[in-house]
Parts: sequence; structure tokens; C-alpha cells
Amino acid sequence: MAAAPVAVALAAAPALAGRVALVTGAAQGLGLAIARALGEAGARLVLADSQPAVQEVAAAFAADGLAAHAVVADVATEAGWQRMLQAGCDAHGFVDVLVNNAARTASTPLWDISVEEWDALMAVNLRGCFLGCRALGAHMRARGEGGRILNMASLAGQQASAATGLHYAASKAGILALTRGFATELAPDRITVNALAPAAIRSPALDGLPEVRQQALLGAIPLGRFGEPEEVGAAAVFLASGAGAFITGATLDVNGGRLMR
Repeated sequence: MAAAPVAVALAAAPALAGRVALVTGAAQGLGLAIARALGEAGARLVLADSQPAVQEVAAAFAADGLAAHAVVADVATEAGWQRMLQAGCDAHGFVDVLVNNAARTASTPLWDISVEEWDALMAVNLRGCFLGCRALGAHMRARGEGGRILNMASLAGQQASAATGLHYAASKAGILALTRGFATELAPDRITVNALAPAAIRSPALDGLPEVRQQALLGAIPLGRFGEPEEVGAAAVFLASGAGAFITGATLDVNGGRLMR
């Protein structure tokens, strides 16, 4: 008889009503898809991006009935994170879900990566993730109500690939280490920290590849199709919800079976 209330709770868990989610890199791509999924699951949103276009996204979300506030900020700086957190607190009172999605992509051959390019990419991808986990982790810890941190990793950080630059792959591998470290540190405060590692997700960049290249990529996916951004969004909702409360320090692969472990 005791199992019934748990089953009911888990059935209702995907709803994020009452949560406030900050999503970086929310002006386009996976960040936009994740933000919409969280909003449609009931979360109030803080949409952050370095591009002013994020304000148009927030307006479009609001027109669809989603509670969304936009902030233009740089994830590579502590001042940027202070700005994002303050915007979230001013708009909604607190933030208890963070999606560290903002990233620079690059496919420069390793012999051609300049020090400047390496540093610029690492500043956004790895330093930005570190600063976000620390700033929002401290905020959630001080609030004392638990929380969720989701870091966007990638298949590139788990296995070698000619499709991405070594600096991009190294930054995503570093995010996996940050995830485990912050998960350990914040677990006593009921703050879970997990990574999402997508691959072969439908996007303008993927659609722009030559057909022969698309077919080669498709042939490496056991499920026989590309993923959709909405499927990454659904995974984020799961980890941000009560259903993911006992998962921390984990990497959730969303790759159609390209990497099985």
C-alpha cells in the first residue's frame, strides 16, 4: 500500500510548476528548444544570451503564454553571471534550475588552432560552465530549497571525432569533470548536477551538410534517424523534474545509440 503515493508523485513529476529556470545560449538552437520545453512544463524562464535577439525570443515565448524574461550577458565573466542571477531574482524571486548551454563551436584542425582561438572557446565553454555552476550553486545552497543544474556536454567530449575541433572536444570533456565535482559538492544541499550529452541532433548546421555527409552520419546511428531538438528538451525536463531527484553526477546520452556504455 505504501507504494501508491510514490507512483502518483512520479506520474506528476514532469510538471515544473513553481520552478524558475535560467537557460544560457537561449536565443537559438538547443538552448531555445530546451527553454521552450522547460517553459511548457510550467517553469518560469530567464533566457540569457550574448546576443540581443534573446529579447525577441522572450517576447515570442510571452506571446505563447510562457513566463519569460530576457537578459543579455556574457557567460565568460563573473559580472555576466551576477547580471543573470540578479535578473532572475528581480523577475521571479529566485532561480532553482540552471541549464549551462551557451557554447562556441569550432572544427579547426588541431595543428591550426591558435592560442587565441583556444582561449576564446574555453572562456565560453568551460570557464562559463564553471562560473555558472559556482554562482547558481551558491545561490541555490543559500536559498536552502535544493535545485537542479544541467550542463550541456557532447558526444565530442566522450570519443574522438573528426567533426569537431580538439579544443571543442576538450571543453566538453572538461564539463563532464565539472559536473561530477559540483555534484559531489552540492549533493548535501539537495542540488543535483548532471550533464546532457547530445549528438546527431537535427539543426540548421546539420541540414546544411552535403547529402553524402548526412548519409554517412546517419549510417552510424543505430536508431537510424537524427534526433530532434525537442527530444533534448524532454531530457532536460526529466532531469529538472522530481522524477530526476535521485540522479546526480550522471551523463545522460541523447545520441540514438552512437555511444553505448
